[in-house]
Amino acid sequence: MIYIDRIEVVNMLAPYAVFDIVRNYTADYDKTLIFNKIHHELNQFCSAHTLQEVYIELFDQIDENLKQALQKDLNIMAPGLTIQAVRVTKPKIPEAIRRNFELMEAEKTKLLIAAQKQKVVEKEAETERKKAVIEAEKIAQVAKIRFQQKVMEKETEKRISEIEDAAFLAREKAKADAEYYAAHKYATSNKHKLTPEYLELKKYQAIASNSKIYFGSNIPSMFVDSSCALKYSDVRTGREGSLPSKEALEPSGESLIQNKENTG
Repeated sequence: MIYIDRIEVVNMLAPYAVFDIVRNYTADYDKTLIFNKIHHELNQFCSAHTLQEVYIELFDQIDENLKQALQKDLNIMAPGLTIQAVRVTKPKIPEAIRRNFELMEAEKTKLLIAAQKQKVVEKEAETERKKAVIEAEKIAQVAKIRFQQKVMEKETEKRISEIEDAAFLAREKAKADAEYYAAHKYATSNKHKLTPEYLELKKYQAIASNSKIYFGSNIPSMFVDSSCALKYSDVRTGREGSLPSKEALEPSGESLIQNKENTG
Protein backbone atom coordinates (compact mmCIF):
# COMPACT_ATOMS: atom_id res chain seq x y z
CA MET A 1 0.00 0.00 0.00
CA ILE A 2 2.95 2.32 0.62
CA TYR A 3 5.48 2.98 -2.12
CA ILE A 4 8.74 4.83 -1.61
CA ASP A 5 10.45 5.84 -4.83
CA ARG A 6 13.96 6.44 -3.54
CA ILE A 7 16.01 5.94 -0.42
CA GLU A 8 19.47 7.48 -0.34
CA VAL A 9 22.13 6.32 2.14
CA VAL A 10 25.47 8.09 2.48
CA ASN A 11 28.19 6.04 4.16
CA MET A 12 31.90 6.35 4.85
CA LEU A 13 34.51 3.60 5.29
CA ALA A 14 37.46 4.27 7.55
CA PRO A 15 40.89 3.52 6.00
CA TYR A 16 41.90 1.13 8.75
CA ALA A 17 38.81 -1.06 8.05
CA VAL A 18 39.02 -1.21 4.26
CA PHE A 19 41.05 -4.41 4.05
CA ASP A 20 38.92 -6.41 6.46
CA ILE A 21 35.56 -5.27 5.08
CA VAL A 22 36.52 -5.81 1.42
CA ARG A 23 37.98 -9.20 2.27
CA ASN A 24 34.82 -10.24 4.14
CA TYR A 25 32.10 -8.56 2.01
CA THR A 26 33.85 -7.84 -1.34
CA ALA A 27 34.02 -4.44 -2.98
CA ASP A 28 30.21 -4.25 -2.99
CA TYR A 29 30.15 -4.31 0.78
CA ASP A 30 27.57 -1.47 0.92
CA LYS A 31 25.04 -3.57 -0.99
CA THR A 32 25.38 -6.46 1.43
CA LEU A 33 25.66 -4.49 4.64
CA ILE A 34 23.40 -1.51 3.86
CA PHE A 35 21.08 -1.62 0.86
CA ASN A 36 19.89 -5.19 1.36
CA LYS A 37 18.96 -4.31 4.95
CA ILE A 38 17.07 -1.10 4.13
CA HIS A 39 13.93 -2.96 3.00
CA HIS A 40 13.90 -5.03 6.19
CA GLU A 41 14.40 -2.09 8.54
CA LEU A 42 11.78 -0.05 6.71
CA ASN A 43 9.28 -2.89 7.01
CA GLN A 44 10.01 -3.10 10.74
CA PHE A 45 9.27 0.61 11.15
CA CYS A 46 6.06 0.50 9.08
CA SER A 47 4.75 -2.58 10.86
CA ALA A 48 5.16 -0.86 14.21
CA HIS A 49 3.16 2.21 13.16
CA THR A 50 -0.13 3.02 11.46
CA LEU A 51 -0.52 4.34 7.96
CA GLN A 52 -1.35 7.79 9.25
CA GLU A 53 1.76 7.81 11.43
CA VAL A 54 4.02 6.67 8.59
CA TYR A 55 2.51 8.95 5.98
CA ILE A 56 1.87 12.06 8.12
CA GLU A 57 2.69 12.08 11.79
CA LEU A 58 6.05 10.23 11.94
CA PHE A 59 7.31 10.69 8.40
CA ASP A 60 9.93 13.18 9.52
CA GLN A 61 11.37 10.54 11.86
CA ILE A 62 11.84 7.77 9.26
CA ASP A 63 15.25 9.01 8.15
CA GLU A 64 16.75 9.13 11.61
CA ASN A 65 15.14 5.86 12.67
CA LEU A 66 16.51 4.04 9.62
CA LYS A 67 19.98 5.52 10.12
CA GLN A 68 20.13 4.35 13.75
CA ALA A 69 18.92 0.83 12.87
CA LEU A 70 21.55 0.40 10.12
CA GLN A 71 24.37 1.82 12.24
CA LYS A 72 23.53 -0.51 15.10
CA ASP A 73 24.13 -3.59 12.91
CA LEU A 74 27.23 -2.10 11.27
CA ASN A 75 28.88 -1.52 14.62
CA ILE A 76 28.77 -5.29 15.12
CA MET A 77 29.28 -6.65 11.60
CA ALA A 78 31.60 -4.03 10.05
CA PRO A 79 33.35 -1.73 12.48
CA GLY A 80 34.75 1.31 10.67
CA LEU A 81 31.75 1.64 8.31
CA THR A 82 29.65 4.67 9.30
CA ILE A 83 26.25 5.85 8.04
CA GLN A 84 26.47 9.60 7.39
CA ALA A 85 22.90 10.31 6.25
CA VAL A 86 19.66 8.69 5.14
CA ARG A 87 17.12 10.44 2.89
CA VAL A 88 13.71 8.93 2.22
CA THR A 89 11.28 10.43 -0.33
CA LYS A 90 7.62 10.98 0.46
CA PRO A 91 5.73 7.68 0.44
CA LYS A 92 3.07 7.09 -2.21
CA ILE A 93 -0.30 5.69 -1.22
CA PRO A 94 -3.46 4.81 -3.20
CA GLU A 95 -5.39 7.82 -4.50
CA ALA A 96 -8.53 7.09 -2.51
CA ILE A 97 -6.52 6.84 0.71
CA ARG A 98 -4.59 9.96 -0.20
CA ARG A 99 -7.83 11.90 -0.69
CA ASN A 100 -9.09 10.67 2.65
CA PHE A 101 -5.86 11.78 4.26
CA GLU A 102 -6.15 15.15 2.57
CA LEU A 103 -9.71 15.49 3.84
CA MET A 104 -8.53 14.43 7.27
CA GLU A 105 -5.73 16.94 7.09
CA ALA A 106 -8.18 19.62 6.00
CA GLU A 107 -10.53 18.76 8.85
CA LYS A 108 -7.61 18.59 11.21
CA THR A 109 -6.48 21.97 9.98
CA LYS A 110 -10.00 23.33 10.45
CA LEU A 111 -10.09 21.78 13.90
CA LEU A 112 -6.77 23.34 14.75
CA ILE A 113 -7.98 26.67 13.41
CA ALA A 114 -11.21 26.34 15.42
CA ALA A 115 -9.22 25.35 18.48
CA GLN A 116 -6.95 28.32 17.99
CA LYS A 117 -9.96 30.59 17.51
CA GLN A 118 -11.52 29.11 20.63
CA LYS A 119 -8.31 29.74 22.51
CA VAL A 120 -8.28 33.29 21.20
CA VAL A 121 -11.92 33.78 22.21
CA GLU A 122 -11.27 32.22 25.61
CA LYS A 123 -8.21 34.38 26.00
CA GLU A 124 -10.20 37.47 25.05
CA ALA A 125 -13.01 36.43 27.40
CA GLU A 126 -10.48 35.82 30.15
CA THR A 127 -8.95 39.19 29.44
CA GLU A 128 -12.38 40.85 29.56
CA ARG A 129 -13.19 38.98 32.74
CA LYS A 130 -9.95 40.11 34.33
CA LYS A 131 -10.67 43.65 33.16
CA ALA A 132 -14.16 43.44 34.67
CA VAL A 133 -12.75 42.03 37.91
CA ILE A 134 -10.12 44.75 38.04
CA GLU A 135 -12.74 47.41 37.30
CA ALA A 136 -15.09 45.96 39.92
CA GLU A 137 -12.28 45.83 42.46
CA LYS A 138 -11.38 49.39 41.57
CA ILE A 139 -14.99 50.53 42.03
CA ALA A 140 -15.22 48.58 45.29
CA GLN A 141 -12.00 50.12 46.56
CA VAL A 142 -13.18 53.61 45.58
CA ALA A 143 -16.53 52.99 47.29
CA LYS A 144 -14.72 51.66 50.36
CA ILE A 145 -12.46 54.70 50.46
CA ARG A 146 -15.44 57.04 50.07
CA PHE A 147 -17.35 55.17 52.77
CA GLN A 148 -14.38 55.36 55.12
CA GLN A 149 -14.05 59.04 54.29
CA LYS A 150 -17.73 59.64 55.13
CA VAL A 151 -17.35 57.65 58.35
CA MET A 152 -14.32 59.73 59.28
CA GLU A 153 -16.22 62.93 58.44
CA LYS A 154 -19.16 61.83 60.60
CA GLU A 155 -16.83 60.87 63.43
CA THR A 156 -15.07 64.22 63.11
CA GLU A 157 -18.42 66.05 63.15
CA LYS A 158 -19.45 63.99 66.17
CA ARG A 159 -16.25 64.83 68.02
CA ILE A 160 -16.61 68.51 67.11
CA SER A 161 -20.23 68.47 68.34
CA GLU A 162 -19.17 66.74 71.55
CA ILE A 163 -16.42 69.30 72.08
CA GLU A 164 -18.84 72.17 71.40
CA ASP A 165 -21.44 70.64 73.72
CA ALA A 166 -18.83 70.16 76.42
CA ALA A 167 -17.65 73.74 75.98
CA PHE A 168 -21.25 75.01 76.11
CA LEU A 169 -21.97 72.98 79.23
CA ALA A 170 -18.77 74.25 80.79
CA ARG A 171 -19.72 77.85 79.99
CA GLU A 172 -23.26 77.37 81.30
CA LYS A 173 -21.95 75.67 84.42
CA ALA A 174 -19.45 78.45 84.97
CA LYS A 175 -22.20 81.01 84.40
CA ALA A 176 -24.56 79.21 86.79
CA ASP A 177 -21.79 78.86 89.35
CA ALA A 178 -21.03 82.58 89.02
CA GLU A 179 -24.70 83.50 89.38
CA TYR A 180 -25.06 81.17 92.34
CA TYR A 181 -21.96 82.61 93.93
CA ALA A 182 -23.18 86.18 93.32
CA ALA A 183 -26.63 85.36 94.72
CA HIS A 184 -25.08 83.59 97.67
CA LYS A 185 -22.78 86.52 98.36
CA TYR A 186 -25.67 88.95 97.94
CA ALA A 187 -27.83 86.93 100.31
CA THR A 188 -24.99 86.73 102.81
CA SER A 189 -24.41 90.45 102.48
CA ASN A 190 -28.10 91.18 102.99
CA LYS A 191 -28.17 88.87 105.96
CA HIS A 192 -25.46 90.93 107.58
CA LYS A 193 -26.88 94.20 106.32
CA LEU A 194 -30.62 93.87 106.98
CA THR A 195 -30.47 94.16 110.75
CA PRO A 196 -33.53 95.33 112.72
CA GLU A 197 -31.91 98.72 113.24
CA TYR A 198 -31.18 99.10 109.51
CA LEU A 199 -34.74 98.13 108.60
CA GLU A 200 -36.05 100.63 111.17
CA LEU A 201 -33.90 103.33 109.60
CA LYS A 202 -35.11 102.52 106.11
CA LYS A 203 -38.69 102.68 107.33
CA TYR A 204 -38.28 106.17 108.72
CA GLN A 205 -36.45 107.26 105.63
CA ALA A 206 -39.37 106.07 103.58
CA ILE A 207 -41.80 107.97 105.85
CA ALA A 208 -39.69 111.08 105.66
CA SER A 209 -39.61 110.95 101.90
CA ASN A 210 -43.41 110.83 101.78
CA SER A 211 -44.98 114.02 100.33
CA LYS A 212 -47.86 114.01 102.86
CA ILE A 213 -47.63 114.83 106.58
CA TYR A 214 -50.52 114.18 108.93
CA PHE A 215 -51.26 116.18 112.12
CA GLY A 216 -53.81 115.23 114.77
CA SER A 217 -54.57 112.72 117.45
CA ASN A 218 -55.59 109.94 115.08
CA ILE A 219 -52.38 109.23 113.10
CA PRO A 220 -52.65 106.12 110.92
CA SER A 221 -50.94 103.22 112.62
CA MET A 222 -49.24 102.11 109.39
CA PHE A 223 -46.71 104.93 109.77
CA VAL A 224 -45.73 104.53 113.39
CA ASP A 225 -45.36 101.81 115.97
CA SER A 226 -46.30 101.98 119.69
CA SER A 227 -43.03 103.53 120.82
CA CYS A 228 -43.24 106.25 118.21
CA ALA A 229 -46.91 106.96 119.18
CA LEU A 230 -45.91 107.41 122.79
CA LYS A 231 -43.17 109.82 121.93
CA TYR A 232 -45.47 111.68 119.57
CA SER A 233 -48.10 111.98 122.37
CA ASP A 234 -45.51 113.46 124.73
CA VAL A 235 -44.40 115.96 122.17
CA ARG A 236 -47.99 116.92 121.38
CA THR A 237 -48.81 117.44 125.11
CA GLY A 238 -45.80 119.64 125.66
CA ARG A 239 -46.60 121.86 122.70
CA GLU A 240 -50.39 121.93 123.12
CA GLY A 241 -50.51 125.49 124.43
CA SER A 242 -48.87 126.86 121.34
CA LEU A 243 -50.87 124.82 118.78
CA PRO A 244 -54.11 126.14 117.39
CA SER A 245 -57.30 124.85 118.94
CA LYS A 246 -59.34 122.14 117.34
CA GLU A 247 -62.29 124.42 116.89
CA ALA A 248 -60.18 126.97 115.08
CA LEU A 249 -58.72 124.36 112.73
CA GLU A 250 -61.73 122.27 111.92
CA PRO A 251 -65.32 122.01 113.21
CA SER A 252 -65.10 118.22 113.40
CA GLY A 253 -62.38 118.37 116.01
CA GLU A 254 -59.49 117.17 113.71
CA SER A 255 -57.46 119.27 111.32
CA LEU A 256 -55.53 118.08 108.34
CA ILE A 257 -52.87 120.18 106.76
CA GLN A 258 -51.41 118.88 103.56
CA ASN A 259 -48.11 120.09 102.32
CA LYS A 260 -47.22 119.01 98.88
CA GLU A 261 -43.62 118.98 97.92
CA ASN A 262 -42.52 119.90 94.48
CA THR A 263 -40.94 116.73 93.15
CA GLY A 264 -39.81 118.44 89.97
